[in-house]
Amino acid sequence: MADTQRPFTLSADAFAKLHTVSTATLTSQLMKRGLKNTFLQGLFPLLPDLRLVGYAFTLRYVPMREDLVDTLYDNTTNVQRLAVEAVGPEDVLVIDARGDIRAATLGNILATRLKARGAAGLVTDGALRDTPGFKLINLPAYIRAPHATTSFAVHHPIEMNVPIGCAGVLVMPGDVMVGDGEGVVAIPAAMAEAVAHDAYEQERMEEFIQQKIAGGASILGVYPPNEQTKAEYAEWRRQRG
Repeated sequence: MADTQRPFTLSADAFAKLHTVSTATLTSQLMKRGLKNTFLQGLFPLLPDLRLVGYAFTLRYVPMREDLVDTLYDNTTNVQRLAVEAVGPEDVLVIDARGDIRAATLGNILATRLKARGAAGLVTDGALRDTPGFKLINLPAYIRAPHATTSFAVHHPIEMNVPIGCAGVLVMPGDVMVGDGEGVVAIPAAMAEAVAHDAYEQERMEEFIQQKIAGGASILGVYPPNEQTKAEYAEWRRQRG
């Protein structure tokens, strides 16, 4: 998905900040803005040490039906294959598999192609196959489970770059996807820039609070901070430059 197709593009500063803040902090910031359902449920990272930040490129599967099965995976018509060849730099392929883990949604060869095209990662609420091979690809990937069976046994790819539901969360094309060792959050594109900056500031404040609590301070007046703690934090930030 080219930049011109994205509803919003993050500044370099915001993009960098999203590589440092936790999904927990991001969900807190989104709740302050009235969004309560943004964390994709039940997914885990194949490579927990890798951070995921990118723009959602969506792919939707429907249940397989025998008259639609593409056992040869025609690269000119199969929507899964078309999506893999359409994903661009900083995109995250987000797959709606209906939470069905009876067969994989993708394997390591197609994931290798995603990596070569500059994709930022892969998210599915279904399964992936060849999961040991993902360690060699070095591509952030979040899944519900591994499964060795190929996708057409259960899934039929029907459309790409449309609104989908993934792990119980609405994901729109161009939404900003952020993943860490805890999981993945989907940030609506229009608010992602502000969320990135506010989440970064929240974590700086919480770093200061953590230090005070670790040093023996009570949570009273510290977490949440009162005016005195806020003033101490401002001085702490000033001294740190």
